[in-house]
Amino acid sequence: MLLETIESPDDLRSLDHAQLNVLCGEIRDFVVKAVAKTGGHLGSNLGVVELTLALHRVFRSPEDILLWDTGHLAYVHKIITGRRDQFPTLRQAGGLSGYPSREESEHDWVENSHASTIISYAHGLAVAQESDTGDGRRVVAVIGDGSMTGGMAYEALNNLGHSGKKAIIVLNDNGRSYAPTVSRLSESVSRLRVNPQYRRQRDRVERLVREVPVVGDHLAWGMAGALAGLREMFEPPVFFETLGVQYTGPFDGHDIEGLERALRNAAEFDGPIVVHVLTHKGRGYPPAEEDEENCLHDAAIFDVATGPVRGAGKPSYTQAFSEALIKEADVRPEVVAVTAAMPGSTGLIPFAERFPNRFVDVGIAEQHAVTSAAGMAMGGLRPVVAIYSTFLSRAFDQCNLDVGLHGQPVVLCIDRAGITGDNGASHHGVLDLVLLTKVPGMTVFAPSSYQELQVMLHDALEITSGPSALRWPTGAARMVAEDEVGHGLSARQVRSGTDVCLIGVGKLLGVAEEAADRLATDGVSCTVWDPRVVKPLDDAMLEDAAGFDVVVCAEDGYRDGGVGSMVAAEIAERTVGTGRAPRVQALGVPTRYVAHAKVDAILADLGLDAAGLVAEVHRLLGR
Repeated sequence: MLLETIESPDDLRSLDHAQLNVLCGEIRDFVVKAVAKTGGHLGSNLGVVELTLALHRVFRSPEDILLWDTGHLAYVHKIITGRRDQFPTLRQAGGLSGYPSREESEHDWVENSHASTIISYAHGLAVAQESDTGDGRRVVAVIGDGSMTGGMAYEALNNLGHSGKKAIIVLNDNGRSYAPTVSRLSESVSRLRVNPQYRRQRDRVERLVREVPVVGDHLAWGMAGALAGLREMFEPPVFFETLGVQYTGPFDGHDIEGLERALRNAAEFDGPIVVHVLTHKGRGYPPAEEDEENCLHDAAIFDVATGPVRGAGKPSYTQAFSEALIKEADVRPEVVAVTAAMPGSTGLIPFAERFPNRFVDVGIAEQHAVTSAAGMAMGGLRPVVAIYSTFLSRAFDQCNLDVGLHGQPVVLCIDRAGITGDNGASHHGVLDLVLLTKVPGMTVFAPSSYQELQVMLHDALEITSGPSALRWPTGAARMVAEDEVGHGLSARQVRSGTDVCLIGVGKLLGVAEEAADRLATDGVSCTVWDPRVVKPLDDAMLEDAAGFDVVVCAEDGYRDGGVGSMVAAEIAERTVGTGRAPRVQALGVPTRYVAHAKVDAILADLGLDAAGLVAEVHRLLGR
């Protein structure tokens, strides 16, 4: 197999284009089989095989700087930069990251998994390369998979064009991003305009025209006007060139020879340039090509012959939210659903199908999503914004000052909260509790079961005095009986004991209950509370907890500034002057970046499993 001969990008340069086409098929087969065993991002990587090979043949990484936005489409890049043999460890503890990693390879510059950032990196690196201390490396950034719908990308384009710094931006247009309407004529014209020979001839003609006595400058102006008119008539780059960025394309993203020619021409342009490439997400693997939702953007472990099975497994919190939102919308015509390019992942597709005129997908634009929701609320609607915890942190200013300050009844529904597992540090949802509990007037719910989430969504929509948020974890949801569900803003006492008070936030309620069972066998009697609402905290729960000498609060967000610290402060205030000083221990995620591994393994390592709680209780009791 050709793939077995590729240990570095240099090995690609000896292959002819027929061999490269064979290699592309081998790489696609390799990626499908690798992801089938470990899970990961599939569709995007199948779509950029030819593009990645062309980039590595034209440019010389790591001397030239190759950047990826978002990093989930860098699997092929990893394969041909010496990491092929590590793919059995993809997204496994201690193994290969699912994104570029500076620790893994000198070919990885940016550990990038949040969209729309790479043009900013490219601008900064271009500034550095052209500075007095720079060494003139070429800067190439690949952006796609909807990343051009993010506002930060446009901010960076504007600044890059203004600066005139030399950088090549490859727009990987797979139908999920900004895509100008073009024709075959405009394609040929735009290709011609960046051909170095054409540009040199055009500049030579312009110089000759200007030398014509008396009328030379007038003729030159006329020629420039004619060229501008031609652009307006036939070419799509008006948007980019208005920002000062050259445009060329679109090019067939699966034609290596054509891509190499386009990239070499772009590399000779002295300034920022966008190379528009058309690719097919999921190319070469029928189950991905036939997946209308997202071309198997990501997948759990699956059988290669049949492809991933959607909807399999135990009921999830996302499913609970999806069901509950439709029920609420049936009786509340003012309810609208908002998402930032993730309708499937956040469970909103059923809502969109049932209420198409009440569904808004803003693209990868979390800040806009939140502020737009504030505007909807001001206009009398009840917007429900469904978003991942890790992406919500991008819009905290909007949550605080656009929603919170104005007291708007926006409901934030925060999926993938807490430790999320295989995607690593960039995707753990560990900031939402710390941040949202600091927004004045914000009510924050933390459901501990499938049923609790549905009750809480109803209760959140009943709140009209200000914003509210529900946050839930990834994976299967606990299923409980009707008598194990709370109501309103009240906490729920799960069991009563005499020695220790355990408070389990959201998902960690189950952990607290298991720890209480284990402690009972050791002769330690525990009260267990489900706080349900972590802002405001329930007075009845706090008063009860203040009566214990030992209180342990466990949460799957950052410990510093989290719920446990709030509980400790409240209990300290309640026991001032009593002569008592209860020991309140906040257990949570330490303030550091947590690497990828399975969720349960990470929680155990952080002491956030039943064994960890038991050990902490024994320590506090001096045993």
